[in-house]
Order: sequence, then C-alpha cells, then structure tokens
Amino acid sequence: MINAAGAEAAPHSGGGKSLKDQYRWQLWIIVAVNTLFLYGVVQANAIKVDGLRAIFTDAQNLLPVGVALIVATVLTGLLSSEAKARLVFLRWHHALPGHRAFSVHALRDPRIDVGALEKIHAGAFPVDPVEQNRAWYRIYKTMENDTAVRQVHRDFLLLRDYTSLCAVFFVLYGAAGLFVIPSMKVGLTYLLVLAVQFVFVRQAASNYGTRLVTTVLARRVGKEPPKPPKVTRPRARKPKADAPEEPE
Repeated sequence: MINAAGAEAAPHSGGGKSLKDQYRWQLWIIVAVNTLFLYGVVQANAIKVDGLRAIFTDAQNLLPVGVALIVATVLTGLLSSEAKARLVFLRWHHALPGHRAFSVHALRDPRIDVGALEKIHAGAFPVDPVEQNRAWYRIYKTMENDTAVRQVHRDFLLLRDYTSLCAVFFVLYGAAGLFVIPSMKVGLTYLLVLAVQFVFVRQAASNYGTRLVTTVLARRVGKEPPKPPKVTRPRARKPKADAPEEPE
C-alpha cells in the first residue's frame, strides 16, 4: 500500500459510500463504549469509597471524562495515515506491508502462484521497499472494486483507526482515570485494560493489513485468464507417387 488514505475514501465504482463512511459509525460506538467504561469505573469506585451519595456529590468527575472524549476525538482526526501505519505495524520506516509485498508476503501465502504473478508483473519483482509498494499499488488499482478486496480493505481501515483510538485512550483516558479514581489500584487496573485492548486490536489490524496485500495479489493471479493450450496440427503427408505398372 502506498498509503491507505489514497484508497480509503474512494467510493465504489457504482456509487455509494466510501469505505471510511461505511465504518465511521462503528468508530463512534467504540469511542462511546470506552467513554462509558471510564465513567462506570469512576462512579463504581466512588460509590465503593463514599457510598451512594457519591453519585450526586461527585458530578465534577464528569468534567475530566468529557474533556478526554473531546480531546481523543480531535487527536485521532489529526493523526496521519503514516502515523497510524507506524502504530499498527510497529515500524518507523517502510511501515506498510506493501513495502514487503513481493519479498515476504507473496512468498508466504499459499494462494499466490508466484510464477504466474511474475509473468503478470512482466519481469523480476522489485527488491527496494518503495518500489515494491509502488508495484503492489499498481496491481491494487486494477482490483480495488473486487468484492473480497474491498471487504478486507474496509476491515483493515476500521482496525487501523481503532488502533489509533486505543493509543489515544491509553494516554488521555488513562490520565483522566488516574486523576479522578481515588484508588491507585483501580486506576492501574484500568490502565492495564486499556493496554490489553491496544495489544489485541493492533495485532488484528496488522493481520488485516497483510491480508489486504496478499488478497490483492491472489485475486489478481486468479483473474488472469488461462492460456489456451497449443494446438499441434499434424503435418500434411506428401502424396505417394503412382507405382509403375508392371509389364505384361
């Protein structure tokens, strides 16, 4: 992938929502659930410490939660696609799996006929990560409206954005939780939950990113029409010369 942003907003050729518009509502649910979870932890701990009256007397606890929600939404929108890719694939340079499309991922996927792919590419595969990414992206553009490619691309973009949200949650919601949760033990447990969420979501996003690269290559090879078998025509036989008549 040259850059997920280069294709994430592209609508289907037949019209309709872009990939990002299709999963935007799921991101809002993720933000809402994490916000409610933080508020629930704060309130449950307050009730345990101060009794039921804490529900009414600790309304100021809502302020850090609300601020964290607003800041998290803004910061997530400010993160570039490159920054999100670095979070997902834990690489600073050449983070996207497209940078290793031919040297690593194509060789590991049993669905991909490497010989047929090499013929489609019309030459040896590039070795330089940047050139690999560009070559993969050219193939992707021919397959971007394929149903399987669009589905895995959507899943990758959703989990990539979810990963960036998890990082923001860990920093901002974690800080807000430590500030408003009286018990340090509960606050650290809440931080651990946020860290586990990030680890699992990041791994899933990484897997889907690699799956996108290999699915594009596999579907492109499968789309290549088989070459018709060569028909060998039998050689025309020379007519035999008339045998000489025997003398009477």
